[in-house]
Amino acid sequence: MTPAASAPPSPYPEAEAPEEAGALSELALRSKAHWGYDEAFLAACRDELTLHPAEIIRRRTLVAVDEDGGAGAGAGAGDVAGGERLLGFTTLEGIPTLAVLGMMFVEPDAMGRGVGSRLFRHTVDLARDLGFARISIDADPHAEPFYLAMGAVRVGTTPSGSIAGRVLPLLSLEIGAHDAGGT
Repeated sequence: MTPAASAPPSPYPEAEAPEEAGALSELALRSKAHWGYDEAFLAACRDELTLHPAEIIRRRTLVAVDEDGGAGAGAGAGDVAGGERLLGFTTLEGIPTLAVLGMMFVEPDAMGRGVGSRLFRHTVDLARDLGFARISIDADPHAEPFYLAMGAVRVGTTPSGSIAGRVLPLLSLEIGAHDAGGT
């Protein structure tokens, strides 16, 4: 993983190597499982939570890494090239002016430590830099409070891409000139 070419080094570089797709997809499944979903549910979601190698750059994949390798609980679960420990990732999709937060997942043992908030703010900054005015978010019900705390508002519901008959909170974040989460 290397930082974006036009930006200074950051703990939130863009994923560039296709071989990172497997580690990102496995992190997504671990993160989803954190909320107590059973194996049948996770199996039904696997395709939707899989990031394919060809999608890494096209989906503007940003990662949060622990550059010292993540000493401590869970180290090794999300190791990527260079010995960095993968802590989370987002994908930012769409064309200006409407962005879509396609995926956002944080390693379960990194939840509650500010990783998600910082990663989300970095993603909002990228969206702003790219000329987006709004980010649409199809949220897992367990993640909705996080996005609301970051400044998103609920605008409706949307069907799940994995589970027939299941609906998800549909959220929107106006990004304009302000930062997410009041920073």
